[in-house]
Amino acid sequence: MGLNDIALKKPHSDKQRSMVEFDGNVVAFCGRRFGKTDAYVHRIYKKMSRRPGLYWWVGLSWRSASMKRAWREVTTIARSIYKVAGLKERDYINRSSYEVRLPGLGEIWFRTAENPSSLAGEGIRGAVVDEFSLMDPTVWSEYLQGTLLDHGGWAAFGGVPKGINWASMLWHDAAVWPGWLQVHATSYDNPYISRAALDEVKANTSESTFNQEYLAQILDGGAIFTKVREAATARPQEYAQHGYPSHPKHRYIVGVDWGKYEDYSVFAVIDATVGELCHLDRSRHLDYTFQIRRLEDLCKRFQVSQMVVETNNNETAIELIRKTGLPMQEFTTRNENKFNIIEGLKVGIEKGQLKILNDVTLLGELQSFEATRLPTGGLRYAAPQGYHDDCVMALAMAWSVAGNYQPVTFEKRSR
Repeated sequence: MGLNDIALKKPHSDKQRSMVEFDGNVVAFCGRRFGKTDAYVHRIYKKMSRRPGLYWWVGLSWRSASMKRAWREVTTIARSIYKVAGLKERDYINRSSYEVRLPGLGEIWFRTAENPSSLAGEGIRGAVVDEFSLMDPTVWSEYLQGTLLDHGGWAAFGGVPKGINWASMLWHDAAVWPGWLQVHATSYDNPYISRAALDEVKANTSESTFNQEYLAQILDGGAIFTKVREAATARPQEYAQHGYPSHPKHRYIVGVDWGKYEDYSVFAVIDATVGELCHLDRSRHLDYTFQIRRLEDLCKRFQVSQMVVETNNNETAIELIRKTGLPMQEFTTRNENKFNIIEGLKVGIEKGQLKILNDVTLLGELQSFEATRLPTGGLRYAAPQGYHDDCVMALAMAWSVAGNYQPVTFEKRSR
């Protein structure tokens, strides 16, 4: 069986071609949607046609979208080969062990890095190490490297950089080691992706996230939120004689993060008309009934248009708010929607769309806020252990609504 009758996609660029055809080891940092998975799937088939044997695809976990895509691409090509050869795919694709057998060519096994010790054993001719920047370094140093020795096999690493770690060091070293190739590709290097679409993503994504995820730049750690001090120019808004805010025609949005146990309850009021945090209320160890009265008074004084309220494990407080008739939008915190509102807040602060109060607690929470990488490759945003993020969450919830309004120039008021 051969690949002559199977039409593999042609590489879309010289960078992608080098990832497919280079004979030695490859270390590639690629922006999203560059085409890393396609390149490495085709690499395995190309190498297999010249040196039949066992090849591995090592991914982060089966929860990884990249791993699932690779399996789909490998089996799609395999089915085309079976069809030409008149073979039944069920006899050669094992979906329980994630193994593909190709008579006359060899086998492709899919393995995960969740248990590195499982990667030791039988010698292989080549391995793709996908999303390697998220893996424990022992996956390579203690297991895969030795597994390739029997047949002088190659390794092809691919992923998005995740700061300065063993993966970034390996990428740097690949530029000078004999028999190694260093590749750097951005999302813009894929000619099939609209530059205008990427520019739109850039306009709505924080600079650090875009530089890392789409430009594949190695970032030297740093805070999740940048330009926090520069954004801290807003001033608290005062109330007029009859209890109304300084700017009664403005639209005000409140974010409410309820305190549990030792946490604080925080009410963050944003003047959406001008894009400024104008009031921050922070309290702890107060009865829910008293907190609701404070919130009700706050909404009345600012003539609040909308309030976004965290609902997690706070059914008592939520039911009390419902009875008040206040304009409430419920927010149940899950990792996915938390990521979305935090990313939105990052963009708002970084691009100068939101000004915040020069409040020492708020600034401290924003500057200490951090991200932890999940097994799926995603991020979990939270305060460091032992710290609070109540102000951050209240602000992020308020901005998730307030950020949809187009700010206008702050009008001058007569004395």
